[in-house]
Amino acid sequence: MDLLKKKILEEGQVYAGNILKVDCFLNHQIDCTFLAEVGKEFHRLYQNEGVNKILTIEASGIAIGAIVAQEFGCPLVFAKKNKTKNIAGDVYTAPVESFTHGTTYNIMVSKKFLNPGDKVLIVDDFLAIGNALNGLISLVKESGAELVGCGTVIEKGYQHGGDKLRAKGIRVESLAIIESMDADKGEIVFRD
Repeated sequence: MDLLKKKILEEGQVYAGNILKVDCFLNHQIDCTFLAEVGKEFHRLYQNEGVNKILTIEASGIAIGAIVAQEFGCPLVFAKKNKTKNIAGDVYTAPVESFTHGTTYNIMVSKKFLNPGDKVLIVDDFLAIGNALNGLISLVKESGAELVGCGTVIEKGYQHGGDKLRAKGIRVESLAIIESMDADKGEIVFRD
C-alpha cells in the first residue's frame, strides 16, 4: 500500500532495537482519515471470504479493528489482556509473549463472542515474530470458528513471524512489509 509506505517514511521514526515508532498516526495518535484507507484495503483483500467477525488484541489493534469491522459491516471482538469484572462466564484463553513489553500475559475472549460457524479475520497494527497473532489464532481454533486470515498494517519481515505463519498455510496480508531498518541512518527498506 503506497500511501502507508509514504506515511511511514515521512512520519515514522526508527530507534535502536528494531523499533519503528508510528505513534503519530497509527497507535497513539490516530489519523482516522488514513485509517479509513487501511480499512478499505483490508476489505478489498478479504471481501470474498464471508467474514462475519473481526478479531484483534487490545489496545493498539482496537482502532484498526473497528474501522475494518465497519467496512465489513460486522462486529469487532477484541481479546483482553487482563480478566476484569465485566468478563462474565467462560472465556477462551491463550498465552502471548509481548515483544514490545518483554512480558507474557494471557489474552481472553468471552465464549459468547466467538462461535463455530464464525468466519474470523484477525487484524493488528504490527507483525514482528508473530506472538500476538499466534495467540489470537489459538483463540479462533479453540472456539471452533474458521480463520479466514490475518491482516497487519506493518510487518517486520526481517523478524520472520509472517513467513512462519504463511509456511503453516495461514493467509497473512500485510499492507507494508519492512525488510530492514537502520536506526543510525533513519533508513527503512520495504519488501517489494
